[in-house]
Amino acid sequence: MSTLSSHPPIVESPAVPAHWEGLWPHETDTQAFAEQLAQGLQSWPGGRDARIELRGNLGAGKTTLVRHLLRAAGVTGRIKSPTYAVVEPHQAGTVDAAWPIWHFDFYRFNDPQEWEDAGFRDIFAGPGLKLMEWPDKVAGQLPPPDWVIALDAIDENQRQVRISTGTEHGRMWLQAWMQGAAHAK
Repeated sequence: MSTLSSHPPIVESPAVPAHWEGLWPHETDTQAFAEQLAQGLQSWPGGRDARIELRGNLGAGKTTLVRHLLRAAGVTGRIKSPTYAVVEPHQAGTVDAAWPIWHFDFYRFNDPQEWEDAGFRDIFAGPGLKLMEWPDKVAGQLPPPDWVIALDAIDENQRQVRISTGTEHGRMWLQAWMQGAAHAK
């Protein structure tokens, strides 16, 4: 046995973090994050086809985050909450750089089978960003999320935020976002 194989390396590359935690003191912080995320999703490999779950209680700021993200991605016109419609399709960008974005709100689902019955499998098999509120209501039906963004309202303005990853793409994007956010300070 050589000495190289019998000793652990002294210097290793740090592990890519699988999560990030932070505080957004004001809605402007939510908007700034959404702008950074929209820019990243458009430049990261596969980012335009990301699957992002948004978790948090009623009033945590999930829909507010989505509205800021859609605006930052280039969606124009009225942006409605999909609470009653379950899904709102959007088109971001312009002709050559256009990309579909789907905003789902599964709050009113009572059975995960409703996801299958609604025909959402085809949407998830196709291109486009999928933003999902209340994903626990369709447990077992969704593909693994690239990111899970959990929001917790501390008070009227402040949000405790945790981003975790569920795929290798998600881990790469989180690392890229964290590096970009560090440079933006």
